[in-house]
Amino acid sequence: MSGNDTSFSGRQPKAVQSALRVLEAVARGGAGVTAKDVAATLDMPSATTYRLLNILAGEGYLVRLPDLSGFALGHKIGILIDAAVTPTVCTAARELLADFRLTVRFGVHLAYFTNAALRIADGDPEYSLRHDESFLNRNLHAAALGKLLLAEKHDPSSVLPPSGLAALTRQTIVTRSELGSHLTEVRENGFAVQIGEIDDDTACLAVPIRSRSGTLVAGLALSGSVAHEAALRRCVSSMLDRAAALSPLLA
Repeated sequence: MSGNDTSFSGRQPKAVQSALRVLEAVARGGAGVTAKDVAATLDMPSATTYRLLNILAGEGYLVRLPDLSGFALGHKIGILIDAAVTPTVCTAARELLADFRLTVRFGVHLAYFTNAALRIADGDPEYSLRHDESFLNRNLHAAALGKLLLAEKHDPSSVLPPSGLAALTRQTIVTRSELGSHLTEVRENGFAVQIGEIDDDTACLAVPIRSRSGTLVAGLALSGSVAHEAALRRCVSSMLDRAAALSPLLA
């Protein structure tokens, strides 16, 4: 098979199946399950088991315990689980959002945050977001909600694409150094903005919703036109009030 040929060879599907079986065995065995346990459970050769465990650990789907006694599920499993679960919002929170929408002339959106992504939980039915959740997660650096998530990270690059920051418009931040400075402003100001960074004519402002312990759990965003940037910024105070009211309903 040539280097440009991405089709499966005869053995590759079997290898994928074996890797999935190893993941399932670790999930069933619990944290600390050993390679020997996995091999015995699956009746798999020890060499094959060790090789698959090391590959999965290298990719972040498994982790080796600090004392090297065994394996546990890694952070990427959490990403898969988060992506599979549909975000739900309680009735009281939806009513609060509906009331807020009556007081502003912008789109009002609620998003939950996972460790590495945002999930749109309640988008404005009248002023819908121009881009879907998948697009926003690929371009966290250009989205107000995405910047809230990045600002929480000690190392934002851990959730950014290794290929670099996409230039969606002339206003998009495309260097890591500039993004770092911008995220410092987000932390200091307590809110995030994007002005013409996703589309030339759109703007968005987002405030964090935190648990009682201070953990970022969600974000409240207003979306509108670049021409209405000043009006959006005047809504920060009322958005922070709504975020505080939403906190006990979401955290």
